[in-house]
Amino acid sequence: MAKPKVAFYWCASCGGCEEAIVDLNEDILKVVELVDIVFWPCAMDFKYQDVRNMKDNEITVAFINGAIRTDEQEEMANLLRKKSQLVIAFGACSHMGGIPGLANFWDKETIFESSYGKDCPSVDNPDNIVPLTISSVPEGELKLPAFHNTVKSLDQVIDVDYYIPGCSPAPYLTMKAIGAILAGELPKKGTVLAPEKSLCDVCERNETKPEKMSLTKIKRISEVIADPEKCFLAEGIICLGPVTIAGCTNEGSGRCITANMPCRGCYGPPPKITDVGVKMISALASIIGLEGEENMSEEEVEQLMSQIEDPAGYFYRFSLPKSLLRRKRMN
Repeated sequence: MAKPKVAFYWCASCGGCEEAIVDLNEDILKVVELVDIVFWPCAMDFKYQDVRNMKDNEITVAFINGAIRTDEQEEMANLLRKKSQLVIAFGACSHMGGIPGLANFWDKETIFESSYGKDCPSVDNPDNIVPLTISSVPEGELKLPAFHNTVKSLDQVIDVDYYIPGCSPAPYLTMKAIGAILAGELPKKGTVLAPEKSLCDVCERNETKPEKMSLTKIKRISEVIADPEKCFLAEGIICLGPVTIAGCTNEGSGRCITANMPCRGCYGPPPKITDVGVKMISALASIIGLEGEENMSEEEVEQLMSQIEDPAGYFYRFSLPKSLLRRKRMN
């Protein structure tokens, strides 16, 4: 009996999701025994033409990580969709846009200027040369992928069957998904293959959260040493645990929390939350404004909120392309 055929592809991301496959450790040997990896250009010598030569639906499942930033990534996403029975958005960037999605606060020209222009402190470029899609050199014509103005999540470009969230996905989630695929026991299409509970629901620090929480000061985790047993929000440190699923942990409080770092929201929201930023702002609004028995004044609340550096970037760190905002409106 022929083994299921599996493909892995890397779009706009840091490469951490490729490392997440390697992080399966000895379990990766079990996977290799059960499947035939037919495309994984990061790890093996595969070419795009190898995929083009395949029959439609010949690949059992394609794991695509990274957001869509260039026309090359969009082309490969569409090609793998055509050649695959199942497509899984693997990791936060393909799931929600991820860190690359923060580029939607700017446009292509602004990004190129900040990276290659005269004001970039690490670049000596007096002629202000920027990458071109097509360049002529003595040896012929060189072509680079076109850089899109807007970063998109994978499902904003192609039809996605399932999602494995996280930056990067926890190994247990990956193995659980592979097991479900091989056993033919997948849930309904569109499911995020992770627990539905919020991180707060399983966090061991939840017991230290006061019954009536009041946020009167906001601290940055880089400026304080957090109490390793106390709820971050109770200490005035913004933690996105209330609006993030507990996908990072098979048991206990989760990877970042265990390392005494607040949740950043990389696993995405529980079901029925459509905008992480809006929901987190709403959660903060419910605990801001009380100081003792008296309400804080409007000026005091404004001063308190001003202590949050880059609120848009903080609350939409991983989810801007999938949010109600999508991107900054450019004139």
